[in-house]
Amino acid sequence: MTAHTRAALQALFVTLLWSTSWVLIKIGLDDIPALTFAGLRYALAFLCLLPLAWRSGQLAALRRLPRTGWRRLIALGLLFYTVTQGAQFLGLERLPAATVSLLLSFSAALVPLLGIPLLGETLTRSQWGGVGVYLSGALVYFYPVSIPAGEAVGLLIVLGGVLTNSLSTVLGRDVNRAGTLPALAVTVASMGVGSVTLLGAGIVTQGLPALSASGWLIIAWLAVVNTAFAFTLWNHTQRTLPAVETSIINNTMLIQIAVLAWVFLGEALNAREIGGLALAAAGTLLVQLRRRG
Repeated sequence: MTAHTRAALQALFVTLLWSTSWVLIKIGLDDIPALTFAGLRYALAFLCLLPLAWRSGQLAALRRLPRTGWRRLIALGLLFYTVTQGAQFLGLERLPAATVSLLLSFSAALVPLLGIPLLGETLTRSQWGGVGVYLSGALVYFYPVSIPAGEAVGLLIVLGGVLTNSLSTVLGRDVNRAGTLPALAVTVASMGVGSVTLLGAGIVTQGLPALSASGWLIIAWLAVVNTAFAFTLWNHTQRTLPAVETSIINNTMLIQIAVLAWVFLGEALNAREIGGLALAAAGTLLVQLRRRG
């Protein structure tokens, strides 16, 4: 097995772990406030990774990092963990898992769009077509547009998370592509900043309830396996896989989450909604398929 094939399989395995997270989060939200839940997950994951990074000596690279590098890591932590993950948990508290997944998948199309003003890049004709296909799929999924008041708030929260997720994707790829920091150091530093801020916001605004054994078990699994292990492995695969392939693999979560939510949460989809998800998945795929030299 080549290094490229191994990295692709590892990335696909990570997306499966992340897809199961949505089911566990929906179950846990019955007893745990959203922001506190998210903060506990990522703070515990940070505590798991910190001694590993310390013993491996990877934290030494952080001590040599200039202030500009630290500012980038802090920005990455606040964008990707504090805001994006907080928005995802709040969205799942108010919306079906497939709906939140569909909205967040637009990040794959929004990242190239942000590259126009931020990176001076332009989109090809096929990429513009992909954006149009995605929007068509979203329209089919939500048609007829009738959003209850409670879900409208959730939609706005998730759309804000889409923007911050896209910004953090651009920043995260740039940080990992530079190769100046080990993947574990990037994960520990950004997660530490983002998780502590997120947990503090959750405790202040929503409190820290008494958790059952099942609640702690869900948090522990999400933190150790689906976060500490999965995020580190994902950062590692980005060193081998081109951004296009990473985005394509990540895009499979749209289908994975819909299937898992149907099986484990009873969130059934009709033919129109399935068609909308398929169109949206095809659109984001078109956006990411750039011509390679």
